[in-house]
Order: sequence, then structure tokens, then C-alpha cells
Amino acid sequence: MQPLQIGPYVLPSRAVLAPMAGVTDRPFRILCRNFGAGLAASEMISSDTRLWSSAKSRHRMNHQGESEPRVVQLAGSDPQALAEAARANVALGAQIIDLNMGCPAKKVCGKSCGSALLSDEPLVARILEQVVRAVAVPVTLKIRTGWDRAQRNGVKIACIAADSGIAALAVHGRTRADFYQGDAEYDTIRAIKARVAIPVFANGDIDTPQKAREVLDFTGADGVMIGRASHGAPWIFRAVNAHLQQGIAPPPLLRRGA
Repeated sequence: MQPLQIGPYVLPSRAVLAPMAGVTDRPFRILCRNFGAGLAASEMISSDTRLWSSAKSRHRMNHQGESEPRVVQLAGSDPQALAEAARANVALGAQIIDLNMGCPAKKVCGKSCGSALLSDEPLVARILEQVVRAVAVPVTLKIRTGWDRAQRNGVKIACIAADSGIAALAVHGRTRADFYQGDAEYDTIRAIKARVAIPVFANGDIDTPQKAREVLDFTGADGVMIGRASHGAPWIFRAVNAHLQQGIAPPPLLRRGA
């Protein structure tokens, strides 16, 4: 199996941490990387630079002690503002820029950000093209399968992303309308991987090493993105890596002094 690479960065594993607001702060990202997460993106940062003076934003933009490559996720709907925010974060140490078009939260979608963008394909293309042109680092994208089940356009969005120069794509196997209800579906992710050559990460309901293997085998995805299952259990990356690489469970964790 070929190494998984995003731009110049060869990832140490195929299991990566999903950005989660209120969860994936810097200490948690460092912890997950120590347990074997191949990437750990920041919590979502607004592209509106007027908000960056807040303590919360300053905290989210601090990468001290993090392993490379350092990933910053941006949210917004204005192509120029996102491009400027990407440049600013690269100047502050970001080595990969991730764009959020997957968040289903009402307060995010109400501002035409997050997964709301999936209903405006021309705007998606303008955003991706401008941000990719604005920075010399890889730009990645997080999406859902569509706005709702009647508008499941994930394959088309993925093709736009690949044509725009996006370096890798993460796909949550639900629509925006699904939020986190029901089971994730992986048929759309499989269809996406069949259409694009860029790395694809499958996301949604991956909560065991066995499920990670099943999803990779079914979708043909290059890696898995783990979100809620890591909350309170960052060692899931250790278990997933052992299963994917060797087909075994890792030795049990020992308590300090044991």
C-alpha cells in the first residue's frame, strides 16, 4: 500500500482526527497525535478576522508543541475573506488549510457557512479556487454527502474540489439535514472515491478498529476520519492503527507506575 500523502507531507497513519468545536483544542490534538492520529486539525476558525482578537480565537490559533503538519480549519462563505484568512494563518504557522463545508450547526448554516455551501456549487468552486491560489500550502476540504437526501450532490462537489486543486477530501456520510441522526451511509463516499484521484477520508460512525477496516474496504477510501469516538478515548487511534497495519489489537495500556 502506498504511503498516504497530502502535498509534501507523508502521514504516519491513515486514521486522522476530525475537527470538533469545543473538543479538539490544542491539548487534545497533541494527545491524539501521541496516540497515533495521522493529522489533527484545529477547531473551526471564522474567516472574519475581526473576531480573531477574542481569547477563544487566539487560543484556537496557538500551535505551540504540535506535531507537523499543523492543520487549521477555516469556515466562511466569502471567497476573498477565506483566502485572506488562509494567508494569515499560514503566516502564523499553519502548514495545511482545511475548509469547512460540513458543519450542520444551525448557527453556522444560518450564515451560509459550513454544509450550507453544498447547495451553491458555483460558490463552492469560487471559494476553493481562490483559497488554493492564495497559499503555497496544501488546502483540504471537509464536506457532507449533500444538503439533504434529495440533494445528495457529494460526488459533484468532490469533482469540483479535485478540479480546483484541493489536496485531500474528508466526507461525512450524512447530509446536513441528517445532522447526526440515523446511520452514516458510505455508498456516496465509495462513489466519490471512484471519481477522484485525490486522497479521500471516510468519516461518520467509525467507532472501532473493525469498523475502520470495513469502511476502508467498502469505500476504497485512503483513510478514516474519527470524530465523536475519540472524545474521551484518544487511544482509539492506537487501536485502529494496530488493526489496519497488523490485523491485531495493541497491547493494553499500562498505568504509570504499574
